[in-house]
Order: sequence, then C-alpha cells, then structure tokens
Amino acid sequence: MKVVILCGGLGTRLREETEFRPKPMVEVGGRPILWHIMKTYAHYGFREFVLCLGYRGNSIKEYFLNYEAMNNDFSISLGEKSQIRYHGSHAEQEFSVTLADTGIDCMTGGRLHKIARYIDADTFLMTYGDGLIDVNIGDLVKFHKSHGRIATVTTVSPISRFGLIDLAENDRVGSFNEKPKTDGWMNAGYFVLNRQVFDYLGGDECIFEREPLERLAQDGQLMAYRHDGFFYAMDTFREYQHLNELWSRGAAPWRAWA
Repeated sequence: MKVVILCGGLGTRLREETEFRPKPMVEVGGRPILWHIMKTYAHYGFREFVLCLGYRGNSIKEYFLNYEAMNNDFSISLGEKSQIRYHGSHAEQEFSVTLADTGIDCMTGGRLHKIARYIDADTFLMTYGDGLIDVNIGDLVKFHKSHGRIATVTTVSPISRFGLIDLAENDRVGSFNEKPKTDGWMNAGYFVLNRQVFDYLGGDECIFEREPLERLAQDGQLMAYRHDGFFYAMDTFREYQHLNELWSRGAAPWRAWA
C-alpha cells in the first residue's frame, strides 16, 4: 500500500528554518521530520512512498540521492573505474521512494491529483510532511476497511493554547488547568483513501481540506478515526523547539521503531 506525503508547502510560519529548505527537511533530533514520518509508517509495514514536492523540492531529491553515502561507511575507487562499496547497512532497507514534482504554487488537492498515476492499488495512505503522531497505522487501516467508505481521517482532540481558569464566587479560582484538551475533534492528517477520491479532486487550485473533504462528508463517504494519543504539527519555531526537546530527552511518543 502506497503512502503519499505532501511535501510542497512554503512553511512561512517557520521561516527561521524554511528560508533555505522545505519544512519536511527541518530536522528533529538530527533527522528531517520527513524521515520520522516515514519511519512511523515503515514500523507498521508500509515502505512504499510517493512524495509530492514543491517548494525547494530539489533538496528532498538530493537527500534521497545521497542517502546511501550519508548513512553508511563506504570505500570509493576514483578514476576511470570509479566504484563505491558500502560497508554495513542502514535500517531503512526496502524503502521505495517516488519523488514527484507537483509544482511550487499547487494546492494540496492539486498535488494529490497529480500523483494519481503512481497509485496502483485501490487503497492508499496520505499525510502531510510536518506532523508527528503515535497512532497505530495498522489499526487505522483496519478501521478504514471495516466501514467501506472512500475516506478516513485521523482526528484528535485539540489542546488549548492557553490555560483555563474556573472562577468560583468572590473571584476565587476554583481550578486551574494549563493547556487542557478542548471539546471537539480536529484533522490530524494521516488519511486512508480509496482511489475514488480522485473523482473529488480538481486542478492546481484545489484545496483538499475544503471542497473535496466537504463533498465527501456530504456524500457520507468520510469517516473519522479517533486518536486519543500524541499528535503534534510543526508549524512554528516554538513547536520545532518542543519536538527537538522531546527527542533529546528520550521522550518522543511517536518513536515506535527500535
């Protein structure tokens, strides 16, 4: 089953890190956040990836073109009989990565539409290149197959940006809750989709999270998989710092692999 990852956004709210590289290449613990996302899927047996490239997509191409050399010791013979011999092996064996240029200004639905030719099965997975989660991908796929609809979206309860204070009489603070989870559910990405979803997509201006998902919901073809665990999207420099702090102290909930 293919995994589509949208990697083309500008990442304007993380300009400190994205001025010279795309957001999926911003590092968490010395590795691009894209690597962490791919490792999550691979842990559950999904190792075929289609990356939708846009802003500074060449840096993602260069990362994978140089992956063997940068992640192994190697010996190189120079001259006319140039040859490279790698020593040992890295943990990302049997990864298959298709890098598809989907344009600088293309929206999310347009990017997905452009890679339809690389999807050769009825069902595929899709997510964004900036969110980390500890969801069980295997259970997510089982849920999708159980209901028979076109699309499943993983949802999480959002966390308030601010602490909430419950005021009692005479302005006494009854309780204080620092950044609690709020009511309702939000889109965490990590979709499971059937090929019929391409019938809901349009050109470059198509935003997947708007008309396509709205129409799928209206048609009764969109189901929600409720995830009560960890989810964190890296949109700002503060969020970048938080993810790196979790990794550095060995408290990264998304690290399911050994």
